[in-house]
Amino acid sequence: MANFDLNDDSLVVIIGSGAGGGTLGNELAQKGIKVVILEAGGRYEKEDFINDEWESFAQLGWRDMRTGSGSWQVATDFPNLPAWIVKAVGGSTTHWAGASLRFKEHEFRTQETYGNITGANLLDWPITLADLEPYYEKAEDKMGVTRTNNIPGLPPNNNFKVMAAGAKRMGYKEVHTGRMAINSEPRDGRGSCLQLGFCFQGCKSGAKWSTLYTEIPKGEDTGNLEVRPNSMAIRIEHDDAGKATGVVYVDGDGNTQRQKARVVCLAGNSIESPRLLLNSASNMFPDGLANSSGEVGRNYMRHVTGSVYAAFEKPVHFYRGTVMAGIIRDESENNPGRGFVGGYELETLSLGVPLMAAFMKPGGWGRTFTSALDQYENLAGMWIVGEDMPQQTNRITLHSTIVDQNEMPVADVHYDDHPNDVMMRNHAYEQGSALYKSVGAVATYPTPPYPSTHNLGTNRMSEKARDGVCNKWGQTHDVSNLFISDGSQFTTGASCNPTLTIVALAIRQADHIADAMSRKDL
Repeated sequence: MANFDLNDDSLVVIIGSGAGGGTLGNELAQKGIKVVILEAGGRYEKEDFINDEWESFAQLGWRDMRTGSGSWQVATDFPNLPAWIVKAVGGSTTHWAGASLRFKEHEFRTQETYGNITGANLLDWPITLADLEPYYEKAEDKMGVTRTNNIPGLPPNNNFKVMAAGAKRMGYKEVHTGRMAINSEPRDGRGSCLQLGFCFQGCKSGAKWSTLYTEIPKGEDTGNLEVRPNSMAIRIEHDDAGKATGVVYVDGDGNTQRQKARVVCLAGNSIESPRLLLNSASNMFPDGLANSSGEVGRNYMRHVTGSVYAAFEKPVHFYRGTVMAGIIRDESENNPGRGFVGGYELETLSLGVPLMAAFMKPGGWGRTFTSALDQYENLAGMWIVGEDMPQQTNRITLHSTIVDQNEMPVADVHYDDHPNDVMMRNHAYEQGSALYKSVGAVATYPTPPYPSTHNLGTNRMSEKARDGVCNKWGQTHDVSNLFISDGSQFTTGASCNPTLTIVALAIRQADHIADAMSRKDL
């Protein structure tokens, strides 16, 4: 494996090893470019994963102190856990469910399509669906997305069969077991899904795509990629000309290191990426690195989410099989006649008893709560994924008094639901409940959003520098050799799971960086 020198200033340094960073690292390594990935967490291989929800969360979860504020329910229920993401090599691709869906064309043009929405900070992406389609194709092939490239869909489990029966009664048409980056047949040296039901706890069989055991090992095999786990970036440095020169990080032994760089790519998630830019303030960038627009940290999105569970007279065993291999897409079209703009999707969801107890009614008790848990075997469940409105006041800021183990200010995650978000969520609750009742549910349980797994925005793409942080390549407007390579570059969030789009953007960005480096423009 590669072992690059700290003073080697020819490197591309990537901060974060998830969908964006891990993919970008491999793509660049395959092109002969030397890359170091700094990952804040440890490295756990497939055999290390734990099929136990709480033990797995302790192993993989990002549990560093954060604070939450705003009117969203999560700030009340989980004030120090606003996000449910991973701190480990592979990032949240170890935790994700595998749903891999493309944006619709209008979701790149929300300002044009939705018009002026009071309180929303809508902006059209500086790219179109046509720009991204070739990279979606490459991402789908790379990830082995079912129902693309002649890859069959995953088998339906009972949870999906219940949802599909209700969907038929409701008149829904686009209902299937999803486009999933989980092998339905052996592919890419990995076996097919064993239907273990612990998708959120790391896939022990390796059937689910994760940069941990796909992109990263392939990049390491080239000799051009070095991954440094337990390496927490605390500052990006720049020279007098305003170009990034390297990254200061704390290694696993608590020592401060400085890795020089030719290019720096930030892929630390939509909370940690703006936090690092804000913590990298200097005399030249007093409000935070790459923040002349004042947009770093703003326009935080986390999707309109929530769940609907339903109890039936007979067992469903919804926990058996792939967690999210089932989707209804009919509500994802923009139909303002429903009382809101944008759309949402309904996806199968099951949680084990520990997480059900934590998320169904956080901090609550009583007859309804205990009755639901008593009927666990008879439950079916679905998750809502909808497009929330970007708002300038929904943002990541540095806490004024609380610091982390490295004495760096922690992130405060502030979020207020937009009225459009509330109307969308209520509509989804009603539709989900009606769906289950149509096939004989004896009780339905709409549940509040849990800590965010889809964290988006905060360093958004924009055509004009005044409106965002980076351009159509993820290249920051202010610092030419600093790139945003994760979901924080999203201008808007669309109504679908974001990972496929993050991977497609990373492949596209790698082509741009490699070409610019060859021309000596970087």
